[in-house]
Amino acid sequence: MSKRGWLLFAAMSLIWGIPYLLIKVADEELTPATIVFLRTGIAAALLVPVAARRRVLRPLLKKWHWMLVYTVVEIAGPWLLLTHAETRLSSSLSGLLIAAVPLIGAIILVAIGSDGRHDDRLDAKRLAGLLVGLGGVGVLVGVDVSASNAWAVVEIAITAIGYAVGPIVIARKLTDLPSLGVVAASLGLTAVGYAPVALTQLPSHVSGRVAWSVAGLALICTAVAFMVFFALIAEVGPARATVITYVNPAVALVLGVLLLNEKFTVGIAIGFPLILLGCFFATARNRRTKPATSDSRAPESPLARQPVPEVAEP
Repeated sequence: MSKRGWLLFAAMSLIWGIPYLLIKVADEELTPATIVFLRTGIAAALLVPVAARRRVLRPLLKKWHWMLVYTVVEIAGPWLLLTHAETRLSSSLSGLLIAAVPLIGAIILVAIGSDGRHDDRLDAKRLAGLLVGLGGVGVLVGVDVSASNAWAVVEIAITAIGYAVGPIVIARKLTDLPSLGVVAASLGLTAVGYAPVALTQLPSHVSGRVAWSVAGLALICTAVAFMVFFALIAEVGPARATVITYVNPAVALVLGVLLLNEKFTVGIAIGFPLILLGCFFATARNRRTKPATSDSRAPESPLARQPVPEVAEP
């Protein structure tokens, strides 16, 4: 990997590891709907003009219904559920549970069948990976979650399912659309959808700590993050880019423990390594997988070229 590739990789590992911390701080004074609205609205205000200038919004109209599906399952739904869940769960635990997204993606792909470009059969290695990874999730939940927080875990589970389904929609229904247009439009649609509720819940005053957290979520963890991620894919390829899946939960853990004084528990010590190990084997490519073929007539989209399950942006 080139020096630029390593820099982009390090940047993405950090950028998508800190949202859990910022969400936890923002939850102190803002409602989840308001946080999602501000995050997506500010990011859309930056990305939509860029997308419009590059003329990558109009092509989305031909598949507007799938664009809505993607927006709901990847951004609008998961970001609200994750933000609400963090009102009950620690930021570090939330980040570690989200690390199970590749496991869920592997299960979904086996259930719906191959698309002809990827070999999604559940061989012995992948099955072992799923069992190990799900065992890690079980340890985390069983040791670190009380019965009173069970609904928050359900919210995280639904979030993880959305994060796993979103890339599949991209890979199977939106492959011919420009990735910048898809992201910018999804953020804009989400902001518009939450505006009626969020604007009625805006507080008269927020602390600087919360204001900076929201700004960081919108500017760095959303607008800048997607641009850097596209650059990372272009530099190192989609397969290597997805390795950040195994790094950013660790960043979330370290930040939560060091900056918010969250506990490093036995459940985390045992469950997190099991989840990572399970994800690695459950998403490993089968040896006999045929190389994917591309349609030279379709404009190439970095987001569409990613192998599924994709990295989940928190």
